[in-house]
Amino acid sequence: MGMERTNNRQTNQMRPIEIEIGVNKHAEGSALVKFGDTHVICTATIENSVPRWMRGSNEGWITAEYGMLPRSTHSRMDREAARGKQSGRTMEIQRLIGRSLRQAVDLKFLKDKTVSIDCDVIQADGGTRTAAISGACVALFEAIKNAHGDHRAIKEYVAAVSIGLKDGEPLLDLNFDEDSSAETDLNVVMTESGGIIEIQGTAEIYPFSKDQLDSMLAIASNGIKDIIEVQKSCLN
Repeated sequence: MGMERTNNRQTNQMRPIEIEIGVNKHAEGSALVKFGDTHVICTATIENSVPRWMRGSNEGWITAEYGMLPRSTHSRMDREAARGKQSGRTMEIQRLIGRSLRQAVDLKFLKDKTVSIDCDVIQADGGTRTAAISGACVALFEAIKNAHGDHRAIKEYVAAVSIGLKDGEPLLDLNFDEDSSAETDLNVVMTESGGIIEIQGTAEIYPFSKDQLDSMLAIASNGIKDIIEVQKSCLN
């Protein structure tokens, strides 16, 4: 018998997932993604230019920015613009989003174009980076379908999920309370075909074993399949 979770969720069960597309009338692609009480709005903007270092490469580029609104958390946080610099956490997450989404496309079919992804957390309850990646993939594909014109740029869906260990037992898609007390935190990003893009894992209390890692990855893979089914239902 698994441990008791909010809403009687099973240890290997995702929170309710919702993705709504077309939420921003100005952006070429947009999606509001909800993993339970974590809500992120993602937009994709296509520009007819590439970074200077990419000129002449015959490829396009995807870049990402990430931020949290001041009252996305329990208490108000200052805007990073007011502090005059981004935090290390913010820079790490937006680089992760960019790396992940570049695996979802074939950059040669985005030749001479940059897709800028913006992910803004409007409500946080754990897993903001994984929700951002999953929602941004939908916004990216919507932008390519609506505004780019060459659907060959779309390669395969990409999604991400968190998983952790609590009392030695794997828990999928951690909310904030679970994440803050977990013995191990893991973020997994994968492609639709099962390729691993990134694994971010930290033992917060006790080291985890290879067997535990294998178990967490297997459960995360199933969770990502569930996310991708929701992603597909938005765009098909």
